Amino acid sequence: MRPFLVMLALAGFPLCAPASTLAEPETHADWFTLKGEARVRYESLDGQFRQNGTGSDQLLLFRTLLLAEFDPGPIRFGVELQDSRTYLGDEGTPLSSSIANPLDILQAYIAVDDIGLTSDWTGTFTLGRQTISIGSKRHIERVDFANVIKSYTGARLLARHTDGSEFHAIYVVPTARFPNQRDDLFDNALSGDEEQWQRRIWALHYRKADFLGDQVPGLWGEIFVYGLEESDSETFQTPDRSYVEPGFRLYRKPTVGQWDIDIDTAYRFGTRYQTSSPSDTQSLDVEAAMAFLAAGYTFDTDWSPRVALEYYYASGDEDPNDQSYDQYERLFGSRRSDLNNTSIHGPLTPANLSAPGFRVEVKPSDRIDARFYYHAAFLASETDQWVIAKRQDPTGQSGDFIGHTLDGRMRYWVIEDQLRLELGASAFIGGEFAKTAPGRPDSDTSLFTYAQLTFSF
Repeated sequence: MRPFLVMLALAGFPLCAPASTLAEPETHADWFTLKGEARVRYESLDGQFRQNGTGSDQLLLFRTLLLAEFDPGPIRFGVELQDSRTYLGDEGTPLSSSIANPLDILQAYIAVDDIGLTSDWTGTFTLGRQTISIGSKRHIERVDFANVIKSYTGARLLARHTDGSEFHAIYVVPTARFPNQRDDLFDNALSGDEEQWQRRIWALHYRKADFLGDQVPGLWGEIFVYGLEESDSETFQTPDRSYVEPGFRLYRKPTVGQWDIDIDTAYRFGTRYQTSSPSDTQSLDVEAAMAFLAAGYTFDTDWSPRVALEYYYASGDEDPNDQSYDQYERLFGSRRSDLNNTSIHGPLTPANLSAPGFRVEVKPSDRIDARFYYHAAFLASETDQWVIAKRQDPTGQSGDFIGHTLDGRMRYWVIEDQLRLELGASAFIGGEFAKTAPGRPDSDTSLFTYAQLTFSF
């Protein structure tokens, strides 16, 4: 009950969430809208899984978003502020710039809507600092659960066909979030974010609605290619990655009384250095792959239960001493929706992972929904790193079974479309690798709980 009581005590504090989940905007004029969100979350972690971790942990997180859009036509202007702060952390808390990022500009863009491309295609062109989500969001996403949302600066074209199909083209650079030093993060110090001009992301992503027509109604087909080019700057060192990543996806969304599928695969090739150290000049060939497979069914009964089998694969580096790098790295996409609750928890990420599992989702009413999922997590390569825990056995003698993960959440609209309560819990039960690999923490299990209130306006 402690998280819930803390949430109730703090419900009056300013908080926030992503534009895609905000309530209907308050309109001050035909050309001006203002909307936002205030969010507070209390987290508790009992037992550690990270390298040499000890004790328990807790964190209190606040996130506030405020988006203003000016649309006098034909050009639309937008500015979104983000304020993400944390309290109650200690020396063992895994704080980073993805958890704390005091007041800064999340988005600042100009956009042109309803561009007539052909008789069947219209487009929106956006230029400036912006957030981006495409398709499955596994490759690039505007995050929701994370306390800090990523943004990018550059150009994006979104074209829509009259049949619902989409074409996305982007050329952007990521925004480096500051502060990024532990003392400043604990103090919620103000420090402006900066564009990483030496890191360039590009993508072409086509989504075809009703890919197979009446044969499989509602089936989307997607084909895409993503790229990353980066080099060192005076203030930021990189592994000098040069990646190209083509892939495809077949997706049929969950609907009552029918089967749904999600098949998402990608192959990555290119070059990189092993580390970000300036002294590391040995270029490695990159060959890596990921695949997400899911099949589910939603029953036409009370609560509309959906049951699905899932499998997430992300390749690992088989030989740390050869001249290749085979680990699939998560770069800008999501991991929470598929794998586990994140923040100070989140033992799994799509890198050196083989994780079969299942999921159950229910919706008792329009105001309540809940989900539970389980994964048996293995290393794709037993000699490569368990990435989030930063643990590795190069000999492979610790095996490949990371452990069992169980995740659940329940959401309830206290005031419909305005105030939402969310409660969640996750458990990690260590397997052979977690128990025997170097850097073992003081516990083989961990329990994560959280309680969250979100006010949208």
